[in-house]
Amino acid sequence: MTSAPTTTARQRPKGLRDFYENPAVPVASGDARSIRQARILAAALGPATTRTATVLDIGCGDGTAAATAAPLLAGHRVVGVDWSQDALKRAHARLPYVVRGELSDGGLPFADGAADAVLFSEVVEHLVDPDSALDELRRVLRPGGHLMLSTPNLAAWYNRGLLLAGVQPVFSEVSLRGIHGRPGKEVVGHLRLYTARALREFVAASGFEVVRLSGAPFHGVPRPLRALDRLACAVPSAASILLLHARKA
Repeated sequence: MTSAPTTTARQRPKGLRDFYENPAVPVASGDARSIRQARILAAALGPATTRTATVLDIGCGDGTAAATAAPLLAGHRVVGVDWSQDALKRAHARLPYVVRGELSDGGLPFADGAADAVLFSEVVEHLVDPDSALDELRRVLRPGGHLMLSTPNLAAWYNRGLLLAGVQPVFSEVSLRGIHGRPGKEVVGHLRLYTARALREFVAASGFEVVRLSGAPFHGVPRPLRALDRLACAVPSAASILLLHARKA
């Protein structure tokens, strides 16, 4: 997720909904992840000259990720979906189609099987109930439809070293009010973190067939370590970001 000012005492949220409606909370993630994810999806969908696909960017935030992916998905219809009205206002400046929806049972305003693909980028780690969320994504996808999910990797190469040193892993958070016990200063509201193995098993248990798991770099890695972070992408289980491509079984 992109950096933002730490929530101060005067900005303390009453709950998760207030936290995510706060304009200071980041609602976009790095371009490197967006581009890699879009390339995988573009290859899976094929050119729009054959068929125009409907792609839902669920949890689109300010629309940055979808706008970055759009040139690689030229001709396909990309729809931004978020429950935050503030995020949707910003996304509308980048995307022609935005709608409000929630990841509850029937909370997405689409018919069963209406979508050819779902982008689900850096969302699952923020959810109280990820199982119900994947059930809803599966509902709106057509049979064989594509799920492109990305999330931070609990077992990223640097987190393994931090844990050995007794330090809280990067991406993990114990409070909505500040960072405690780990590097970094920004609070982004992570509730759940996955290793590569856990993510595969979780998605498969939700009725999807995992096609591919790959890695992407994290824009927040200090500059001297970014080359190493890019190299780690060759081993997805150690990469900063997990990119998972699955199909509705």
